[in-house]
Amino acid sequence: MLSTMTIDVGTTSVKISRLGADGEALEVVRHPTPTQRDDAGEVYDVAVLWRMVTGFVDELGPEGRAAVERVAVTGVGESGGLVRPDGSLASPVVLWHDQRGAPAVAALDDSARRRVFAVTGLPTSASYGISKVAWLLDRSDVDPEEVRWLNVSELLAARMTGALWSEPSLASRTMALDLDSRAWSDEVCGLFGVDPTVFPELRAASDGVAVSPDFVRETGLRPEVRVHVAGHDHMVGAVGADLRRGELLNSTGTTEGLLMLREAPLRDDHARLAKLANGVAVVGDDTTVFASIPTGGAAFETLQALLGLDPAGLTTAVAAAHRRWTAGGVDLDRVPLVLPWFRGSPPPRKDTTATGAISGLRGDTSADDVVLGCFLGMVLQFADVLELFRSTPERVKVIGPASRNPLWNQLKADLLGRPLSVARSAEVVSRGAQALASGQPSSWEACDPVEVVPDPERHRALALWRERVRPRWEHLVAGAAL
Repeated sequence: MLSTMTIDVGTTSVKISRLGADGEALEVVRHPTPTQRDDAGEVYDVAVLWRMVTGFVDELGPEGRAAVERVAVTGVGESGGLVRPDGSLASPVVLWHDQRGAPAVAALDDSARRRVFAVTGLPTSASYGISKVAWLLDRSDVDPEEVRWLNVSELLAARMTGALWSEPSLASRTMALDLDSRAWSDEVCGLFGVDPTVFPELRAASDGVAVSPDFVRETGLRPEVRVHVAGHDHMVGAVGADLRRGELLNSTGTTEGLLMLREAPLRDDHARLAKLANGVAVVGDDTTVFASIPTGGAAFETLQALLGLDPAGLTTAVAAAHRRWTAGGVDLDRVPLVLPWFRGSPPPRKDTTATGAISGLRGDTSADDVVLGCFLGMVLQFADVLELFRSTPERVKVIGPASRNPLWNQLKADLLGRPLSVARSAEVVSRGAQALASGQPSSWEACDPVEVVPDPERHRALALWRERVRPRWEHLVAGAAL
């Protein structure tokens, strides 16, 4: 591998690392993702984000800077803004979950929505880039031919190189890319009143661009360094995990992603109604089918606020719940049933306004019971979403923060009745970005995986419990979706 500086712009944190030729992390820093509110929603503080990048390079020192051969940028899939040819901003850079483009999506009739799915493989949603583009252009006096929509990762690359381009996996999250031709769709852009020239040229993740003389002067990196937009973070994680067809990547973070590779997009009526999202893989000719569960690691913040716990207190409660569960000391019928829609609902509803619910509280319900109930609810919704794929994975690979949560993983393995292969390495996405920038494959073994094995008795108990609570679960789902 080539010595690589990786930048991962996540929903809640920005992780910047330097990986050596052996793939080991030599330096790693994390910052809270810098965001602020404007009149319409949530946007990035780009100046602060840029200082994070240049500050990291500065802290490397002369020897560290001289060692860097590649820069690889990855991040969330739907965030972005309008950028001028010189890299300056012509609009705010909008976060992925911002819904300011919702009126443009709401204006589409059923026929138009079917065409959008048929062309782009995506269910119509204001989270995707094209509705944000329409909103920004409608409220700006800029010439549409003089600006380009860039994802936040692509914006950072543009500022490092002076070149504007889009990486295909990120392009496939705009709801403007034709999955068959892998080109910007005139038809879909027309539905939103957007000139397709607002979207830049496409460049593969493996195709880097040399840093600009200005960036060399600003940071001290060598002029031979090349910058790669590695792609959508979940897809880059799939590269780091060496995901194969037939396997499922369970990518965890603030949200929880389920990802499988396919030879061709999944665009039948079931996939459309299930609101599964097709996309472009970052390497090769494969497509991806993806579902995002809004509440993943974000559940920790909710539990802390709900129960008045600090991070250490919640960690203690999770560990206690894990011990109870594996010791067989849990009466499932006395555990609260938690619908964990704390940040909206997953497919097939995908409603950002949906809310969670708790059922079955008793006078003697403890905080530990609520914690266990929340994680049981999270694995129930995981199983519900996995069933939408209509495909039983040969192997489940888990990456991200969940890999350090034994309760979450054990409950998932016990409910599914199948082992999970869980990465102990925290650098799977970074390794994927490095592999793409180096033009080399990654390996799952390098992620230090461990098998989480289901217990047959607990699997049977969970299967029976799931059937018992199904009517109540469906009632909570129906009520929360109102």
